[in-house]
Amino acid sequence: MSQIQVDKQHCPSPHTFANKLARIAWAVVWFFLFRPSPRLCYRWRRWLLRLFGASIGRNARIHNRVQVWAPWNLHVGEEASIAHDVDCYCVDRITIGNHATVSQYAYLCSASHDTADPHMSLTTSPIVIADQAWVCAGAFIGPGVTLGEGAVAGARAVVVKSVDAWKIVAGNPARIIKDRVVRAEKAGP
Repeated sequence: MSQIQVDKQHCPSPHTFANKLARIAWAVVWFFLFRPSPRLCYRWRRWLLRLFGASIGRNARIHNRVQVWAPWNLHVGEEASIAHDVDCYCVDRITIGNHATVSQYAYLCSASHDTADPHMSLTTSPIVIADQAWVCAGAFIGPGVTLGEGAVAGARAVVVKSVDAWKIVAGNPARIIKDRVVRAEKAGP
């Protein structure tokens, strides 16, 4: 059996010096300008994220307590919503589609470590939350997962495999519990 060695000599950071500097600059901006901004200042937070390379769609609502590891790896569609205390660990690309919702305390994790490697090297894989999908409160979305169009990851679900469009998953590990069927809107007067 190999000895696991995770010291700096055996496991140098895969991140460049420029990446580290950019993340430090973002952390300062997040702490002093993003985080303390009033709740309804969505336009301000969109601007700050775009300043650091994020692609943010029209009228996206990103709350002030959202944590974003590397904004340049974040793409948020039009009218999408990311609630308070969501953690976007976007070491790799995280895409949140148009009209998609990520509820409070959700964790979007695009990185892990290779457990077979004695140096536990970093592994990354993009996450896609498609148009009209919903990540419910406290759900975990793992690296490489695509939550299909209109799909729902239930509260506290641990989603480690992609989910087909218009399916609802729940549990740990997440399993399909039913199809998502949206009622037709009632006609006006």
